[in-house]
Amino acid sequence: MNFYYVVFSPIEAFIASQLEPKEFGSYMARGSKKGSAERLMFAEVKGEFGDYFDWDYAKEKCIAHSDGRPKHSLYLSIYRVIEHIPLEQYKDVYLVNKDGSTLSLKAAPYKKPANWRGYGLYKEHCPVYPFIVSSLEPKMLADYIINDTTKKITVPAIIFNDMRIIDFDEKEKTGNIGSMYDRDLDHLKDCIATIQNQKNKMTKTVDRSFGTKFSYQIIDNGIYIARGKGILFYPMHTQEALKEIDYDWGKSANFF
Repeated sequence: MNFYYVVFSPIEAFIASQLEPKEFGSYMARGSKKGSAERLMFAEVKGEFGDYFDWDYAKEKCIAHSDGRPKHSLYLSIYRVIEHIPLEQYKDVYLVNKDGSTLSLKAAPYKKPANWRGYGLYKEHCPVYPFIVSSLEPKMLADYIINDTTKKITVPAIIFNDMRIIDFDEKEKTGNIGSMYDRDLDHLKDCIATIQNQKNKMTKTVDRSFGTKFSYQIIDNGIYIARGKGILFYPMHTQEALKEIDYDWGKSANFF
């Protein structure tokens, strides 16, 4: 049986594999040899839709080795992937640590963040990847990025997450978020002030190369996948829920 995965961080790729999701996550993070270690995020998708991806090639080449070992990965595309995947094809999203431990997130109905304060912080993952501040809640942000024809720059689809916002007066109240807010706080405050004071300014880039500083601890409500007018929402587990769901994953991701 073949599985199909879209990797959206740290690269964009569409991959066929005979490995089940958590086995695939472990393989992609650690490889088949010792020494490899990479954090990644991906989603499983239902295969054989449309005519953009070569499904016949996948069925022909994604087969077990002569000694019976499964085919770990067969790359079908590494460019302009998510724009060709209808939202209804997505299954679960997976967050993989460098040790290969893999956590699954399931889709839930979209709802406006309960902790909305008039602006949000977002990490975009694919096909663009800056850290931004915006006056728009997630669904409105996705619509603005994809469908606003008054702008010169749009993308046909996007994957991003909202980020936990620091308590600027008492950082320790923000909880365990690693080293994200250890520096450049004045720049972040200036970006937020720009959004609050310029009502026609919908987004402001905080950092164009934020990938190395990103950690799962700073995901707030969850992961969002948007295409066209639609959006999928994958809620992030709370710290307390992680203790019950997958303590080892949470420990590896420095949640506790």
